[in-house]
Amino acid sequence: MKKFKRILIAIDESPCATKVIDYTKNMIVHEEASVALLTVIPPTSPASYGADPLLGQQPIMVPEITEAQQQSAESYLHHIAEQIQGAKEVFSFTRIGSIKEEILMQAEEWSADLIIVGSNGRTGFDHFISGNLSEAVIRKASCPVLVIPINCS
Repeated sequence: MKKFKRILIAIDESPCATKVIDYTKNMIVHEEASVALLTVIPPTSPASYGADPLLGQQPIMVPEITEAQQQSAESYLHHIAEQIQGAKEVFSFTRIGSIKEEILMQAEEWSADLIIVGSNGRTGFDHFISGNLSEAVIRKASCPVLVIPINCS
């Protein structure tokens, strides 16, 4: 069986992400693998509060919101990185953009040989409306993708 040397773990700050982290910690105990933690912040939508399009006023961009989200994400990843024992080295990446695209891009740039993501198990109409991130990553990834079922509602 192939040993994975560069494992990219895509997580968010939800409490359900702990299942992905716990599974990964057990998986890498004796592997001597490098681990990269990735969280992606979706771009902030412009606030239309106080903007009147009839008067030609544009929606307002509030960069402080993105900065606060990025600082929170970096702090979260630092906390998780401290919990990972047994890895050869641990990297942390915070990206802003489309979650699927950023996961795929980071995996390519970092030369990951395994991507680990969580799946919330949506089905039916909910799956149709929101899509499935793990499914999208599996279809486009150039390396294996391990999907951890979260089922945390």
